[in-house]
Amino acid sequence: MLVDDVTIKLRGGHGGKGAVAFNKVRLVKGPAGGNGGKGGSIWFEGVSDIGALTAFTRLRSLDAENGKDGRGQFLDGRDGDDMVLKIPVGTRIIRQSDGSVEEMLEVGQHIRAVSGGLGGKGNFLFRSSVNTTPYESQDGLPGEEDSFSLELRLIADVGLVGLPNAGKSSLLNELTAAQSKVGNYAFTTLEAHLGSHYGLILADIPGLIEGASQGKGLGIKFLKHIERTRVLFHLVSAESDDVVRDYRTIRRELEEYNTELLEKQEYVFLTKSDAVEPERLAEELARLSTAGIKATPISILDAAAMERVKKVLREVRSN
Repeated sequence: MLVDDVTIKLRGGHGGKGAVAFNKVRLVKGPAGGNGGKGGSIWFEGVSDIGALTAFTRLRSLDAENGKDGRGQFLDGRDGDDMVLKIPVGTRIIRQSDGSVEEMLEVGQHIRAVSGGLGGKGNFLFRSSVNTTPYESQDGLPGEEDSFSLELRLIADVGLVGLPNAGKSSLLNELTAAQSKVGNYAFTTLEAHLGSHYGLILADIPGLIEGASQGKGLGIKFLKHIERTRVLFHLVSAESDDVVRDYRTIRRELEEYNTELLEKQEYVFLTKSDAVEPERLAEELARLSTAGIKATPISILDAAAMERVKKVLREVRSN
């Protein structure tokens, strides 16, 4: 299952303590306490694996390594190692303390989540003309800590939308090697699926039922992914008892979630054209046309129909 929303608490490492020590070299006196090492920081790194957030599902918090304490003979403590957390490109990083948002846009990009604390000063740095044998030192500073919500918004070239059982998974499997689950379900599938068609990324966007934009079902969870697609393939089943209603239901949910979604380039496909009689197929196409909806009939069992879909994909790729 695709994990696209997790929350985790992160703590930077604490700085090490400064040391109180004096020179052990014979005939040489004076303070020789080293400084504490800096605590490790925690960074996010962008990766192409859209399943990378799965690694955080069983973690509530993560701590970076603390800096080591200073020692005698001017030996500073070692800095704590930084921690790098890999998250998918397209992830929004929401800092819960202030609500600020950053977005991971590129593979290899690094965003610092929390910084490690500075190490404390050893007594060598407290020496002065009036205090030649200081017994002062500093504790290290605590590392930053905060909780983060990580929300993945898929970046795809083409998003497949439609009511449950409109044929999205079947089309995705036919065009790619996604191997989405296929079935005559009256409910929506529970996860998004991606596939690649000659370099184009196709996303099967589930969760869209009437009321999705108000949170019914898993609508909000998946509507956010549509924001990141360039083109929409809107699938309407030819077996529906009202194809115009089905089309308008999805468009209404898109509009109520974000009106900008209606501005995306859209191709409408009347799917499962092989499952109805030719006369009924013509009637359904006419109903859509009368409503101002230009639809192309397709079936994954019809090679000529699939070639029409592939032609559209070639046009999308060339733009």
